Parts: sequence; structure tokens; C-alpha cells
Amino acid sequence: MSDVKTIKQGFIRSAVFMGVVGVILAINTLTGDALTNWFGVRPRNLWGLDGILFSPLLHGGLAHYFSNLLPMIVLGGLLFANPNYKSWRSLLLIWLFSGAGTWIIGGSGTNHIGASGVVFGLVTFLITAAILLRSWRSAIISIAVFFMYGGVLFGALPPLLNSEMESHVSWECHLSGAIGGVIAAWRVRSR
Repeated sequence: MSDVKTIKQGFIRSAVFMGVVGVILAINTLTGDALTNWFGVRPRNLWGLDGILFSPLLHGGLAHYFSNLLPMIVLGGLLFANPNYKSWRSLLLIWLFSGAGTWIIGGSGTNHIGASGVVFGLVTFLITAAILLRSWRSAIISIAVFFMYGGVLFGALPPLLNSEMESHVSWECHLSGAIGGVIAAWRVRSR
């Protein structure tokens, strides 16, 4: 881990990001969900490709936003607090993998939005990086993160395997983000 100033900056970056996402939610709400309709991931549809970039910025309402708010701030802060994690590269890989994977495996006629794919990617990244980098400090933090956001195992399973899954929850996005997190951690280790 780095010094206190770097850790603080990591959490501030994550909080500012989620503040911007909150402003986007307000704009989306005021426009009758126009942003959600235009910029979500629409699997295997050319009009849904832009969602790979924009869908983590969009949420279906306050409850959806608040379900991602704290995990994104905490996990993003942990990502940016450790310079060994190559934060920007890792975040970009998780972000893109979450959207691209959803575009490939998502159900036809669906529209996927929200930052939870990135959240799942950050969880798996932190856990995998701690194991691969053999960092006790990171391992302890990762275990705490896992217990805080332990639904990562079940939230990334299809509804047939997970009877707890709500129909509006994108397991495809969660699974894609989780895989992206493991790949990003492997890339950090290999460098």
C-alpha cells in the first residue's frame, strides 16, 4: 500500500466519479430515461455497442444508484490506493470486459445498465491481485471486501443456478465484470 495521501486521493477519485454518475442519473430522470434507452448495452445489436462505454454511468433509479454507490467508492478507492495495481489500466480493462462480455452473452432484446459489472470486476480484481502478488495486507483487505460484497459468487450466476436472482439483475454483466477483474489482476502480476 501507499501513503495516506495516495489512499485518500483514491477514495476521493471514486467519490467524485460516483458524484458524476449521480448527476447523470438526474439528467436521465429528467429526460424520461432517454440516456438509458440510448446508451445501455443491447446484446448483439450494433446500436448497443456504445453501451460498452456508457452503461456503467447509467442507473435505473435511486435504489439502483445507491446499491452501487458505496461499493464503487470503497473498491475504487482500494484500487487507486495501491500503485502496484496499475489502476487506470486495470479499471479500463474491467470496464470494457464488463460491457463487451454482456454484449456477447446477454439476452436478446435486453438493455443492460449500471456500474455493478465494474463492482464485481473490482471485487475479483482485488482478491485475485492479493493472491497473485502474495501481499498479506492486500489479502486482508480483499477478505474484508469479499465479506462486504460477498454476493459476488451468486450475483454472477445465471438464474437457473441462482434462485435468489431477481429478473432485472444482469448476471451477464456481473459475470463479465468478474472475469475482467481476474484478467486485469493476472495482467498486473505478469508485468
